Amino acid sequence: MPSSDRGNVLVTGGAGYIGSHACKALAAAGYTPVTYDNLSIGNRWAVRWGPLERGDILDAARLHEVMRAYQPVGVLHFAALALVGESMAQPGLYYRTNVTGAMTLLDACRIHDVAAFVFSSTCAIYGTPETMPIREDVPTRPINPYGASKLMVERVLEDYDMAHGLRHVALRYFNAAGADPDGEIGEARDIETHLVPLAMEALMGRAPPLTVLGNDYPTRDGTPVRDYIHVADLAVAHVRALGLLLDGAPSRKLNLGTGRGHSVREVLDACARVAGREVPHAIGPRRPGDPPELVADPAASLEILGADLLAHSRLDTIIDTAWAWHRAAHRRAAAARE
Repeated sequence: MPSSDRGNVLVTGGAGYIGSHACKALAAAGYTPVTYDNLSIGNRWAVRWGPLERGDILDAARLHEVMRAYQPVGVLHFAALALVGESMAQPGLYYRTNVTGAMTLLDACRIHDVAAFVFSSTCAIYGTPETMPIREDVPTRPINPYGASKLMVERVLEDYDMAHGLRHVALRYFNAAGADPDGEIGEARDIETHLVPLAMEALMGRAPPLTVLGNDYPTRDGTPVRDYIHVADLAVAHVRALGLLLDGAPSRKLNLGTGRGHSVREVLDACARVAGREVPHAIGPRRPGDPPELVADPAASLEILGADLLAHSRLDTIIDTAWAWHRAAHRRAAAARE
């Protein structure tokens, strides 16, 4: 199969929100992203910078077929289930998909001599930390099966590195948000749970009023505080991590956040500033498995991946790009119906 100057990169979940942005960043850096996705959550229209190979990460035979065809120089692994509430209700589904799926993929990497693996991990592995901001060396005590499944994969990665020399970077995301600054791709799911797109849809009348999941947390305004990082900056982080591994760098774990926390109410206020009107919302009960506050210490990632990594991650920029994307998507949908 043809490849760019820097080679093919297999991107599991490349039709999804973060995966598609990573594919665009890979193409800009001279790689050919090969999306491997079962399209259960991802969108076919988001695959724009390389081929799509449809398949499931639990399907070993299909993974081997695709790896034989493209001979990737590395893998970016996004394909996983990532809903905290669902993981509390269906833990078996999460361990099977996230852990067994990752192991199936890692075995394929080992057989096909892939030496660089970038893993989409999560700040949910930390649980409810005792100190803020969160450094990579604080104890990991996940409080939901989603976080626990991701932490298990991190341990598997350590063991595969020791046994097989499969080097990796585990990128522990805080809250990904925003949309492609060029307006080409953005966040669109059939079942949406993320705050920013829910606020956008509520503002445009395409969804019911947003439900704020708890306003009695021990935070400055009672709503949960999270560290929001722009999806374009996340995408660049993956490409830089891959490049380091291909240049021989050792395995490591890095937080991807900004070091600044924003409450749910503050995010809704930012959405209102952009839209010129308040986000329709109501107050609901807390969601099981949600800690009050999660804010990264990004010092290590900025040192290793570049001090310019957070170019788009001011809250107003995140909201501006999300608003532009959702309004354009709304116009496209309306035109398609006419």
